[in-house]
Amino acid sequence: MDALGTGRDRTAQERSPAGELERFVALGDSVTEGIGDPVDERWRGWAALLAQSLAPEGRAVEFTNLAYSGAQTADLTSRQLPAALALRPQLAAVVVGGNDTLRTGFDIRRSTLELDATMGELSAHGAVLLTACLPDPGSLLRLPAPLARPLARRMRAVNTVVHALTVRHRAVHLHIAELPWLRERRLLSVDRLHPSAEGHHLIARHYHALLAGAGHPLGPPPAAEPAEPPPGKAADLWWMATKGTRWVVARSTDLLPGLLALAAAEGAARLRGASGRHDEQMARAAAQALASLG
Repeated sequence: MDALGTGRDRTAQERSPAGELERFVALGDSVTEGIGDPVDERWRGWAALLAQSLAPEGRAVEFTNLAYSGAQTADLTSRQLPAALALRPQLAAVVVGGNDTLRTGFDIRRSTLELDATMGELSAHGAVLLTACLPDPGSLLRLPAPLARPLARRMRAVNTVVHALTVRHRAVHLHIAELPWLRERRLLSVDRLHPSAEGHHLIARHYHALLAGAGHPLGPPPAAEPAEPPPGKAADLWWMATKGTRWVVARSTDLLPGLLALAAAEGAARLRGASGRHDEQMARAAAQALASLG
């Protein structure tokens, strides 16, 4: 970690003021891959929309999306980061963490180390970073409280870490979790976990505003709404039946047994009047993970 820190400090001294962003690489999971925003039988997503608005008129941005469905923080370090560094990006999105919370082996310390390594390497090589805090899957899916609370607890820990690493690596941060996903259902896709096309546009517009506020010369912001008509109900149902259910099946075999155990422990703690203990333990684990970075 010392070598990473040295590289980061040196880059901070040499980095020029905000300028044009000519190479943009996106790392992350299905949210950044673009699920929920289908165009021409492929996923587009907020990162691609933002890339189209980064360059002033007459210029172009080289955009590469390395994100893929199911990716966890460890996948960024081992698989996506080497490819990203080879592209020498000036802007790099690192938006991940939701899938970590959906695994039985969730470990906030490991997630913290992986995120810090990825962000540290990209920053050390001169990239401006984009980060985000994400909403917890339990609230989006409206799971029963005994199941939702453990997921919310994990997501809070991940977001706490992301906030701290945003400061550590001077990233541009968007509070995606605070966007009105539950109040405005049209912002969510049919699976209730990913943004809809309009939701992706909303994320892209917010990032554009943050980068403009940081002094980067940009093109016009992304449109507020997609030009393409949204998929019809039949198309949504077909996608869920043919592709969306794969995620459900995968998580049922991975997450569900552990989540049920967490829910049982949650219920037992509530009966003893100690339901806040698990929150305190997770918050303490996140704080210790961050303290271990030095």
